[in-house]
Amino acid sequence: MVQYLGLDTSFAALADPTRRGILEQLRRGPASITELAERFDMTLTGMKKHVALLEDAGMVITEKRGRVRYCRLGDNPLDREAAWLLDYRTVVKERLDRLEQFLERTEQDR
Repeated sequence: MVQYLGLDTSFAALADPTRRGILEQLRRGPASITELAERFDMTLTGMKKHVALLEDAGMVITEKRGRVRYCRLGDNPLDREAAWLLDYRTVVKERLDRLEQFLERTEQDR
């Protein structure tokens, strides 16, 4: 069985609308966990859990300065996932092209 552990972690992280919102917010620039928690009307503990999942997926990098933990987008937050999707899209497109050719031949044979 093929293992997609990295992709599984990434897509699980992306499955939650709050985490997608966090990524969208961080796209605008770095933010502290406290700032993110306030923007999403969430407890610090809840926000830390969301950020930890995004960090495990490599989408977010956190840095502690004093007592404050700042978050920013990872260096290549979705490169691996985009490459997988593009590869998968190519496979599906090739299959659809073959189906179209088959249907055209079948129609001509009638």
